[in-house]
Amino acid sequence: MLRKFIPFTQVKHQKAIIVDSLHPNGLVLSHWRGAPTPAVVRGDTSADIVLNALREPTINLDFEYVTANHFDVDGFVGVWALLQPELALQYEAVLRQMALIGDFRELDLTNPAADQALKLVCWLNAKEKELFYPPFGADATEESEVIASVPKFDYFLQEFKAVLLDPEKEQSAWEPEYQAVGQDYALVQQCKSNIRQYPAIGLICISLPKPVHYYALFGVTAGFDMVLARYTYNQYELEYKYTTWVDIHSRPTWPRVALAPLAAKLNQLETSGRTWNAESITDTGPILRLDGKELTKQQRYANPTERPVYSSSIPPVELENIIVTYYQEIYRDLQPQKYWTWEQVKTWNKNQAQSN
Repeated sequence: MLRKFIPFTQVKHQKAIIVDSLHPNGLVLSHWRGAPTPAVVRGDTSADIVLNALREPTINLDFEYVTANHFDVDGFVGVWALLQPELALQYEAVLRQMALIGDFRELDLTNPAADQALKLVCWLNAKEKELFYPPFGADATEESEVIASVPKFDYFLQEFKAVLLDPEKEQSAWEPEYQAVGQDYALVQQCKSNIRQYPAIGLICISLPKPVHYYALFGVTAGFDMVLARYTYNQYELEYKYTTWVDIHSRPTWPRVALAPLAAKLNQLETSGRTWNAESITDTGPILRLDGKELTKQQRYANPTERPVYSSSIPPVELENIIVTYYQEIYRDLQPQKYWTWEQVKTWNKNQAQSN
């Protein structure tokens, strides 16, 4: 059937398929934590879930309207796929890779569909910044993301099909970021011997000569949920991936641990004059870093190359050992699992704080 996109503000009056969001008035196809997505179509990204639903005969998709409460690559791909189901299934592999790159930043160029997906994601990124506000930049506008994102959907839902069918026609738009990602991706591949994995705590440590684009940095982190990036001159960032904010279907995960106690440990050792701090565990992507002041959400969403990363007085081996030991101790009597609820994560953190 033909479906139409409606702004999220209208869903309370009109039943719809709710993509990458939550609302009780319709069918929810979302990987958000706690979303009532039908178990038979669960997936890692919301686009995965939508594409699974398009192939699942037991799911009733007989809705005239589709909506989402924000614009990002994953949500957009899910919405578009419901409006163009036949073409979406034809390009299913590319769309799934787009969502993976856009949401989890896990670029794997050995995947046959990843190169085209990267071009399309870079096109979306470029046009979004050129014509609208950048990702997570709604705070700088006079409208909320729910309202301000509607013109983005209107534009990209109209333009995407042509670029999907022939990405080269928009090469001038996607090529600058695409080339930058390619160069950084090659650098990370060259530095693979400097990657240390700690699967028992879900941590991967990557040592590089300089900050790189997220799609390159996280391209080697599939299966891990925390990334410690180490750069020259004792520059560090420890980040929770978005994989621990949503419900990952393909594998179990550890619950997020509040970063403030770890920051306090590091601040006892830090003599640079700067302060370690981090966002709360409910933030989409908390980063533990030397800063002295909090970054805006837009700055944290932007690539590491677009923000200052300060030098620490703590030597690299010592810092890594502190972080690894901290998580080994705190996860000692716990097992990873699927579908943590926020209540479980908060309660577990509260109990940890009381026991310490």
